[in-house]
Amino acid sequence: MRSSVLSRRGFGAVLAASGTGIPALLAQTQPVPAQQAAPAGPQQRRSGPPEVPPPFQAPIEFARKDVPARVRPFPMTQVRLLPGSMFHDAQEWNRGYMSRLPAGRLLYNFRENAGLPTGPALPFGGWEAKNDGQRGTELRGHFTGHFLSASALLFASTGDQEAKAKADELVAGLGKCQEKLGGGYLSAFPMSLLERLDRIAGRPQPPRDPDAPRVPTEIDETLPWAPFYTIHKIMAGLLDMYTLTGSKDALQVVSGMADWADQWSGAKSEEHMQEILRVEYGGIAETLYNLAAATNHDPWARAGDRFTKKSFVNPLALRRDELRGLHVNTHIPQVIAAARRYEISGDMRFHDVADFFYWTVTTGRTYVTGGTSNGEGWQAPPRQLAAELKRSTATAECCCSYNMMKLARHLYAWNPDPAYFDYFERTLMNERIGTIRPQKGYTQYYLSLTPGAWKTFNTEDQSFWCCTGTGVEEYAKLNDSIYWHDDKGLYVNLFIPSELDWAEKGFRLRQENRFPEQQGTTLRVSVNQPVDLALRLRIPVWAEASVVRLNGKLLEATAEPGSYLTITRTWKNGDRVEMALPMRLSVEAMPDDPKTQAFLYGPLVLAGDLGNEGLTEQLIIGPNAPPFYRPPRPAPDGATPPPPRPMAPPIEVPTFRAAAGADPASWIKPGDKPLTFHTTGQQKDVTLVPLNSLFDRRYSVYWQVS
Repeated sequence: MRSSVLSRRGFGAVLAASGTGIPALLAQTQPVPAQQAAPAGPQQRRSGPPEVPPPFQAPIEFARKDVPARVRPFPMTQVRLLPGSMFHDAQEWNRGYMSRLPAGRLLYNFRENAGLPTGPALPFGGWEAKNDGQRGTELRGHFTGHFLSASALLFASTGDQEAKAKADELVAGLGKCQEKLGGGYLSAFPMSLLERLDRIAGRPQPPRDPDAPRVPTEIDETLPWAPFYTIHKIMAGLLDMYTLTGSKDALQVVSGMADWADQWSGAKSEEHMQEILRVEYGGIAETLYNLAAATNHDPWARAGDRFTKKSFVNPLALRRDELRGLHVNTHIPQVIAAARRYEISGDMRFHDVADFFYWTVTTGRTYVTGGTSNGEGWQAPPRQLAAELKRSTATAECCCSYNMMKLARHLYAWNPDPAYFDYFERTLMNERIGTIRPQKGYTQYYLSLTPGAWKTFNTEDQSFWCCTGTGVEEYAKLNDSIYWHDDKGLYVNLFIPSELDWAEKGFRLRQENRFPEQQGTTLRVSVNQPVDLALRLRIPVWAEASVVRLNGKLLEATAEPGSYLTITRTWKNGDRVEMALPMRLSVEAMPDDPKTQAFLYGPLVLAGDLGNEGLTEQLIIGPNAPPFYRPPRPAPDGATPPPPRPMAPPIEVPTFRAAAGADPASWIKPGDKPLTFHTTGQQKDVTLVPLNSLFDRRYSVYWQVS
């Protein structure tokens, strides 16, 4: 096991190290092994049932057998966001940020790597810095892949022709770079990173100073950060350009990359590939499976199978949580790949990996916001979230939420249980919508839940974190999960102002609301002729007795929170459904510390506004944008690590007193503005507002309540 090599984000991770060696812990890409019993002696008899063999012990063999989805999301081309909501605002802020990034700069490192002229463009900084000794250079090129995906998604969700034109220019530029490099391999860094990975994977690695720049040399014998992670992002972006915009040029380029990945991985023994997979490799298997499915070319799926890390998937397939010590967003994409593998093969081992992983993370490793991870890792056992929270200020990496929501969509397609969208909505409303900076479109790396923290964002052109990449994707596809359908009708899963055009049935639906300020939504039907179908309305788990009216008349039918209310009828032009969604205050305590509590109003996590003392623009927007602390420099061998260095003066965070089991509404009262509350009767009372509305302020989500 490598325990001393930093993850690809180590230079940017901001950790409140506490003498426990957190930087080393987070570098691990293998689980902390359970303590092993001594082998039985010749005269000893085993007790208990025989050990279950690992599900993935045998070689993995791919055979195509598609599993039909029970429900499907409507294509984004059939759904449009309506102006006036925070979702439409986020879409437009993101579109503005994307429009400000020139194609020449996005191609700079690819052209330089291929030996082509770079023109007058300047390189970006941060993780996209050119190879001049700046930290982050081994990941250069990843954001261009994200940008292609985001452009394709933006075109599908809005019809933006300018976004498509820039993306087409990028595809053409990448194609020329690939041709110059030989027609297969394509990256913004040289093949030497892959050669180094191949040569030394599995060797013990020396400790690395997280503050030191990474400057590869001819004799470098340290593992590269994450070359296949970066290659995956480029491949995924090109495939999205093909599937969402119809770009055959993109298909040609990604096909060449897939052939190269097949040849490269196929030349390794399985044992050596498993050593290679100890270094972060992203969701390249998912893209290979998607490409195989889109082209009916099974060899690419078999190449995807080589990127199955057995030490990770075997415990999950046996329904064992051995996630402690793992780098979180290294592994969620692997589970998404497992979900996709099940869908195109029917292999239940992969189904079980995805199903159990989702369950254990969402029930035992997820904060009140829907976010997961701390300092990019899982550092405590499941359901030890209060202990986890104390390990670092860098909680809830945004990439993790992005990918967990992707995983939830897969599982919902298999089984349309509304509980998946209770989770999806919670995460969308708190972990995603609240992490894009108004107007600028900048996004966050972590959503810190440390009391007294504040939100921090990337710069215009000197950051390009992984979460900058998933950010531009996220806010380009906010219409992708509102409406789903099967052969009998449609599901309304999210309360986002939008229009659906189900052209195949001649059925149009317009959803209008001011949710969550308004506790309800209205659905208006437009048809050219009457249409028979079932309309299924999600009744959120947080909603009190929901009331539904059809054309002004109260429906006698009701549904429990956490279920669907189904209206099956012949729909006529002008039909109107009004749905009340009454919200209430609730409390969510940490499973391992009932006195550590957070408060919600409906699906909204409430945060205490603690003012802006000590905050500056440099602490809010910057290349590193720490959530609260700078990490300490490593101590000499045997010495006690120095304490973390505060980035701003710490502040006193109030504590609360409330009777055991008391309804929070008895001491948290509505304010004079919508969605605003005030504590009462406390030594120091606090104003509470939705976390997603709070910017440039210190806040607290979790409180000590006695």
